[in-house]
Amino acid sequence: MLRSAQKFSRSAVRKQDSFKPELSVAQDANSENFHASPQFLIFSMSGHSKWATIKRQKSVNDQKRGQSFTKLANAITIAVKEGGGIADPQANFKLRLAIEKAREINMPKENIERAISRAMGKQSDELSQLTYEGFGPSGVAFIVEAVTDNPNRTTPQVKSMFEKYGGSMAQKGAVSYLFTTVGKIVLAKNGRSPDEIFLLAAESGAEDVLEEEDWVVVFTKPEMLGAVKESLQKKGLLLENAGLVRKPLTTVPIGDEFAEKIMDLSQKLEALDDVQNVYTNAG
Repeated sequence: MLRSAQKFSRSAVRKQDSFKPELSVAQDANSENFHASPQFLIFSMSGHSKWATIKRQKSVNDQKRGQSFTKLANAITIAVKEGGGIADPQANFKLRLAIEKAREINMPKENIERAISRAMGKQSDELSQLTYEGFGPSGVAFIVEAVTDNPNRTTPQVKSMFEKYGGSMAQKGAVSYLFTTVGKIVLAKNGRSPDEIFLLAAESGAEDVLEEEDWVVVFTKPEMLGAVKESLQKKGLLLENAGLVRKPLTTVPIGDEFAEKIMDLSQKLEALDDVQNVYTNAG
């Protein structure tokens, strides 16, 4: 049954673990015929389990703090390599995202330019991307993305962290099928209501929308991240960060006894110098 998006109210939004109203958005979101139907766009609130609380505590600010200059320099270098040597951020979307993240933590312009120059020289051949898969406490799936100039150093470090904190490494493909790559945009509410942000995100082409305390998280198709991000900025929304991430297709409910153990493993992996990103399907 179709219903007008303008009439979509907070009463329809409940906890993520109990209800997810799914809405698909008509092509002309600004017309009088703009409508929503139960198909695609999800607007939900995050849950209130101990895991959800711990996860929110390390959300946006921890994400910024965890990205050191060295890690971001490596990300910039890899983005240029992956982009076929294109050093212009306007023509290389991944490079633009990497530079934006670097600026978020006030990385000096000279460092950014040095990382780009490095990608154009022989030094870039020393860097390689590695993806590790494994299981954490309670069987939670983990994916660890790393950039390193020495796999013989990085692999044992990652394996050691898994084993030390109640997990284990797995073969390639063991858990990657549980995740999909999406665009993720974190918006500060900044005085706006979740309903208003929901409608603006829908008009901009968002796939999913999730409310998390002071923020609203918008998910997009990978190829739509740039367009949705630009549209949201033009609409005056305050972006905390944006990028491509691995989102779990389904999440595993986590009991209180495992929440801190899973977070400990996640944080220890993120703290490794060569690790860029850590993803889990913990719900």
